Amino acid sequence: MTRHVFAHARAVLPDRTLDDALVVVDDGRITDVAPVIPGAVPAGAVDLGGALLLPGIIDTHSDALEKEQRPRPTVEFEQGFAVLSFEGRVRAAGVTTMHHAVSYQANADKDRTVERSLALAAAVRERAAAGVGLVDHRLLHRLDARDADALDALEDALAHQPHTTDVPPLVSYEDHTPGQGQYRNLDAYRSIIQRQEHLSAEDADRFIRHRIDERADGIPQRVRTLARLGQEARAGRIRLLAHDVESAEELAGVRAAGAAVAEFPTTREAARAAQDAGMPVVAGAPNVLRGGSHSGNVGAEALISEGLVDNLSSDYMPTALLAAALRLAERGVVPLHTAVALITSGAARTAGLTDRGALVPGLRADLLVVSVEGGRPTVRMSLLAEESRDGDGAPVSAARLLKPADAAASSR
Repeated sequence: MTRHVFAHARAVLPDRTLDDALVVVDDGRITDVAPVIPGAVPAGAVDLGGALLLPGIIDTHSDALEKEQRPRPTVEFEQGFAVLSFEGRVRAAGVTTMHHAVSYQANADKDRTVERSLALAAAVRERAAAGVGLVDHRLLHRLDARDADALDALEDALAHQPHTTDVPPLVSYEDHTPGQGQYRNLDAYRSIIQRQEHLSAEDADRFIRHRIDERADGIPQRVRTLARLGQEARAGRIRLLAHDVESAEELAGVRAAGAAVAEFPTTREAARAAQDAGMPVVAGAPNVLRGGSHSGNVGAEALISEGLVDNLSSDYMPTALLAAALRLAERGVVPLHTAVALITSGAARTAGLTDRGALVPGLRADLLVVSVEGGRPTVRMSLLAEESRDGDGAPVSAARLLKPADAAASSR
């Protein structure tokens, strides 16, 4: 039996924060969470000295691997190296389960191609299959709703991916054309385009009109795409996320089609409709830290204060997750345990994962030791649960201490 014992932790539980806690891990599973009994701390326990002990962070949507591979327009690294390099970054950010977003679309503005995404997805799967990764690598498939070739590529990729007995693959149904969804605020979109592309106001207006015309041409394909994805979702072969939903009417439509999650709703109305329908609602952690949406949509903090968000994802910046959760607690928007749930148990619900996300006996022992200095968190230590097979093919669980630092000294 492999055992890890943590004592004198400030443990963040699903319903409260337990000061001076003892947490025991056996063979990769949490077996006990209880108050420390004076004089009864097991020998060899790691004294955390009051540092925070949290479940490992689950990121349900991160585009950042794309940037890791191509940090500049003229610089491209091999996909396997990019995954390995990025793994180190997310581990340091406290992420223990990472859903890498790969985009099925041809987007010259963001230098995306289906071929590049397929290669990145293959590299992620290779790292996951090797069994030596420092995080649990998973995929989020992002599909451009108006691209017929992208839909064919996604369906082919899903048909040939290795079979798992875990959960269905996550697929995010997206449409980023202006005048709806994320870019329904055309003034904000015009400002973004002018800054990004260095366009005059007149050129930006021409660009927007052209994109809106293209959107109209793509509506029939969008309908076909949602119908095809809905078939897969209702059959249990994918878990469908509706991206940038903007109204109760649109939410009802994607839910009827088979969507299980509302990802980045752009209005309070859409978020409320999703909650009323029992669908997890995802918002962006960078939105919290920046104090609002960069594209002029509803602010994540406002939705969280009304209880309309289940899960924060990193979107494009994994380091924002832990910082955003602690910021929400510090500002009194929600209690600490509620804020932490947004990046742990709430994220597990979004992804359909039932074996992780909380400091509860029986769940995976993906754990973080966190200190806070000057209001900013640092991950001092992490534990990652692992499963392998013995010679007879039976599952064998364990847990790996990834950063055996002196957390007590660092947190006092």
